[in-house]
Amino acid sequence: MKVGIYFDMRNPSQWRQDWSRLYGFTIEMCQEAEHLGIDSVWTSEHHLFDDGYLTQPLTMLAAVAGATRTIGLGTAVLLAPLRSAVHIAEEATVIDLISGGRLELGLGAGYRVPEFDLFARDIARRYTVNDARVEELRSIFADPRHVPSPVNGQIPIYLGYQGPKGAARAGRLGAGLLTANGALWETYRNALVANGHDPGIARMKGSISGWVSDDPEADWPIVKEHLRHQLDSYRRYMVEGTDQPVPRPVDPDRVRAGGLGGGFGGFVHATPAEFASAVRGYAAGAPVEEIFVWSSIGGMPEKMVADHIRRIATSLKPLLAV
Repeated sequence: MKVGIYFDMRNPSQWRQDWSRLYGFTIEMCQEAEHLGIDSVWTSEHHLFDDGYLTQPLTMLAAVAGATRTIGLGTAVLLAPLRSAVHIAEEATVIDLISGGRLELGLGAGYRVPEFDLFARDIARRYTVNDARVEELRSIFADPRHVPSPVNGQIPIYLGYQGPKGAARAGRLGAGLLTANGALWETYRNALVANGHDPGIARMKGSISGWVSDDPEADWPIVKEHLRHQLDSYRRYMVEGTDQPVPRPVDPDRVRAGGLGGGFGGFVHATPAEFASAVRGYAAGAPVEEIFVWSSIGGMPEKMVADHIRRIATSLKPLLAV
């Protein structure tokens, strides 16, 4: 199993860093990750977050592509309903060419009302539009008018769906499934077969929410405050623009106790060996090719991020390579 890292560029006011330094440091960390043997770098997307959540993941990956030589690049996820297929295809192709064919596109439907209002898009059609982008992108990449074309003709596409219905959608389209949850493999495989796809084309990889620690009890008091910000802000923004009440604040200790099978997408805070065991259990029975781990949680300081990336590369990755 390959191992990557994930950046969302959060910079909360209570831990605010210089913005230019944050982006420059992140590119330096991508270079360091490549040097240490990390397999990939992934970015995500949101808009109108007060902590500056990354808004343009492809732009960020273009910078990373120019600063690196071998590390894989991916979006987890790009909010495809907010952009036209042509826009995505053209920008992705430029990155793919700069990087020598290292880009993978993870597409997501989104869920926030203010983001769809910002782009004047219909949130009610987000799943239909997101699925349509898969076929549209494939057609554009294959169109002789799309010049230049990606390095390998097509850019691999994954759907960032987490539940059984999403797994079935990815299978119907013959796309990759951007999750490491082994419980979704059967649904995904059955949908591939039912729609005439060879199950051998199945591709699964996904995010693991967690923190790899040499001493989990010692660093938990710091980690949990950043996790608290991360999860509370997600939950607050999830209901913004709706008539739903703001959810109660999370209990980080309870989230930690739930592990990868718990609520809020799961979370594991553990030693490298325990972390690897949790990942293997979570992905069991499925052809999960790669996982990627948060490099930072809710705006952590540089030293914590650098040390974490080093632990992922030197302590976690070898355990998942066997």
